[in-house]
Order: sequence, then structure tokens, then C-alpha cells
Amino acid sequence: MLTPVALIYDFDGTLSPGNMQEFGFISAIGTDNKEFWKRCNQMSIENDASGILCYMYQMINEAKKNDIKLTRESFQKFGSKIKLYEGVKDWFKTINNYGKANGIDIKHYINSSGLKEMIEGSQIASEFANIYACSFLYNEEGNAYWPAVAVDYTTKTQFLFKINKGIKEISDNKRINEYIPEDERAMPFQNMIYFGDGETDIPSMKMIKERGGHSIAVYKPGDKEKKAIAEKLIREQRVNFACPANYSVEKSLYKIVKRILDKIKADSDFDRLIKINRKRIETRKS
Repeated sequence: MLTPVALIYDFDGTLSPGNMQEFGFISAIGTDNKEFWKRCNQMSIENDASGILCYMYQMINEAKKNDIKLTRESFQKFGSKIKLYEGVKDWFKTINNYGKANGIDIKHYINSSGLKEMIEGSQIASEFANIYACSFLYNEEGNAYWPAVAVDYTTKTQFLFKINKGIKEISDNKRINEYIPEDERAMPFQNMIYFGDGETDIPSMKMIKERGGHSIAVYKPGDKEKKAIAEKLIREQRVNFACPANYSVEKSLYKIVKRILDKIKADSDFDRLIKINRKRIETRKS
């Protein structure tokens, strides 16, 4: 019997070395990365508003000023320019093969404050069972005009429960609140591995760890500041591991994930053995 495992990733700073808007969109509106994010942060502070909603507003506003149509197709085109960390493109096939060879059924998910439409245009979009991320509503002409979903650090934890219960639709607010016994849920929390790098990931990483799963804080190789932040999360017991975001075979991240998968499989087999033994004894007694 295959053991189900979910590998859940933030995107910006976790699979990619930068924010996805920085790989084409920001230059298209005639500004630089620093200035764009300065405007977003300033708007958020001055209005005591969500930073996520502010960046989404700024994207629509700046696109209008520069006569750029923001359609699903244009977002995907920008997404195709997103750079990835070393080893990411081959990561999914490699780790899936390791899972299959060891009786593990691995599914990959995105849990991001970035844009779903851009991720759908990336080189790795087809690797994910579902993409939970920010998205826009579109008018009759196909242009983005309003946020449909805004994902912040608290929203991310909601999506973990959707994965846990096997719910794909963000709009489904009924089944997510229905009671389902732990042993009947699609993906046990202890079978989840969360990859994150930033503040929006901390509640999710800590929650997964506390529920028996495993969390990995990754950081840009060679970035001392990011490394210090990741190691601080280890000291605060918010994550299980911290390592450079290099997904190549035989690098530390790959070795860590293999050992976690081994442990999940062993724990799952052990729990199954206990249930079989208990059932056998109860059947004999009756």
C-alpha cells in the first residue's frame, strides 16, 4: 500500500531566488524592483492595509498607466520568465522516483502569496496537484480588475487544512468546516513536508511541525542574512531543518527530504501494523 505524502512549497524565495514580479513585469511598467516594492509598502503603511492587496492593486494601477493589458495570458507570459533555484526543474522527477521506489505516493502543492496566474506560466506549473495562491477576477474583455484571492500568512494555514481534507477549491467553505475523523482525511499532517523562506511561511511551518509533519526553512545560497533568519527559526523550534535552497541531487536539501520520506514511510507502516494487530485480536475476541 502506497503511503501518501504532500510536499508543500512557498514560491518566491523558496523555489525562485526573487519575487515573481521581478522577472519581467516590473521592468515592463518602467520602474525598478526597489521602487515598486517601496510604493507597495508605503501604501500598506499609510492606509494600514494588507500588503498583499496593496501589491495587487499596484500591479493593476501601474499596468493601466503604462497601457499594459493584464490578462491570464500576459500573466503567464511574465511567469514563463521566472528564474528558479538550481536543481528545481529536475527536483520533482527525482524525488517522485525516490518515492515510487520506496512505496510513497508524493504530491506537490504551492502555498504562496505570489500570483497563481504567473505560477501557471512557469516552467514547473505542471508538477503541482494544486496551486493555492493570489489571483485576480477578470472582466468580459479578459482584463484583471479586482483581487479574487489574497493569500497572507494566516490564509496559508487554511490551505493546509484543505490539503489535509482533500479539498481543491478555494471557494469551498462548507467541506473545510465539516468534521472528518483524523484517520479518514486525505493527507495526514504528519505526512506533510513544508518548504518556506519568509515571514508569511512561519505560521504554516510551525503548525506542520507541531502536528507531526516536517518543516524546512530554505535560504538563498551565500546570503548570510537569510541564513541567519532560517537558523533563528531552528533555535525558536519553529522548523525542523534549515538549509540552502539548492534542490540538486546529493545537496543537503535532497538528503534531508529523503530521510524525512523514509521516516514517514516507516511510521506509516508501523501504525498500519498496530491497527492490523488490534483488529486481529478484536476479531478473535468477538
